[in-house]
Amino acid sequence: MHWSEHAVWWHVYPLGFTGAERQALPPAAPPVPRLSRLADWLDYLVALGCNGLALGPVFAAETHGYDTVDHFRVDPRLGTEQDLLRLIEQASGRGVRVLLDGVFNHVGRGFPAFADVAEHGPRSRYASWFRPAPGGAYETFEGHDRLVALNHDEPEVADYVTEVMTHWLERGVAGWRLDAAYAVPLPFWRTVTGRVRARFPGAWLMGEVIHGDYASYVTEGGLDSVTQYELWKAIWSSLNDRNLFELAWALKRHNALLETFTPHTFIGNHDVTRIASRLHDPRHLEHALVILCTIGGIPAIYSGDEQAFRGIKEERAGGDDAIRPAFPDDPADLAGHGRPYYRLHQDLIGFRRRHPWLVRARTTVTTLTNTVLVYTAGEGDEGVAVALNAADGPAEADLPAGEWRHAAGPGRVEGRRVVLPAAGWAIAALAR
Repeated sequence: MHWSEHAVWWHVYPLGFTGAERQALPPAAPPVPRLSRLADWLDYLVALGCNGLALGPVFAAETHGYDTVDHFRVDPRLGTEQDLLRLIEQASGRGVRVLLDGVFNHVGRGFPAFADVAEHGPRSRYASWFRPAPGGAYETFEGHDRLVALNHDEPEVADYVTEVMTHWLERGVAGWRLDAAYAVPLPFWRTVTGRVRARFPGAWLMGEVIHGDYASYVTEGGLDSVTQYELWKAIWSSLNDRNLFELAWALKRHNALLETFTPHTFIGNHDVTRIASRLHDPRHLEHALVILCTIGGIPAIYSGDEQAFRGIKEERAGGDDAIRPAFPDDPADLAGHGRPYYRLHQDLIGFRRRHPWLVRARTTVTTLTNTVLVYTAGEGDEGVAVALNAADGPAEADLPAGEWRHAAGPGRVEGRRVVLPAAGWAIAALAR
């Protein structure tokens, strides 16, 4: 089993987490060693039950980090390369692997190769790195003028991306999240991942894929995993609408993906409204986490979600600020109201670790109504049953044949019968 299948990631957006400036520092300004603040959160991460630190952008950029201008230099708002290497070393000392966020679909307009093209046009040494657009402009990422798309048909771009990825793998990172992987041609990914894996066969390469044929990014692009946005949407949407048929359908689709690869699962990240704000009924927060922790996949917890942070993403300038807030220097300074949800994370992540086979487990739905869902995961003498009640009143349901014992949750397991309070849940495990 690859090490990634034991991973539970704690996902951090460093520029927001550390309260960095919105804009790049002036050229003469000294670096600010903000990455060192993350070291004070490593014990918190481990106590939560995680063993991976998935960092958002840390490389020199113009504003939010996804407008990279130098993939070989740590953003001075966060510190220096030594600050990043020290964090990797401190994490490793606690058994925590570090994942970096690579933006290789597009670059900021200040990226030196593009700056040269902007000055010299077709005569530039780097003219073939970018795709011309009508009116003398160049193609951008989804209409964002400050994000210039790379030309992935240019072999030198593949050489450059490979060099960046191997450079930081040599320095101790465990793998890469590949931003906007869905916008990059699969043959490009196949070329790059093949070269990277030849040198670092243990690296985990995960792509951000929002829609489309998820499995093709693994079978044709050579990635290890992709983001499971379809399941993310079904979790909150089915709970809000009290239509658990949507979730059951998504679980069926999830099973099909597990035949090919292990998806990257989540209920929150730096790009979406926080789950505590997305759900209409706060009682469903527990349901969402139960699902995440009892299905196949490699899960991530977005920093702050474990404390039930709230925040709504808005489509405007600064619209991500609410979901990317600054954190206190010390975890002890967090507000206490999120503590019960943090403890639930500890309990459910701990349950998952005691049942490590869940990472590849297929689910079978055995009871389904608009508001009650029972599914099993695993097979043989290794199995769990999960019962969810999204209704305002109590509910009961049957469990499949087997000797079940109550493992977690406010519901009761009575033989093959599970009794659930309003908006309640229960996890049962096969008795041995």
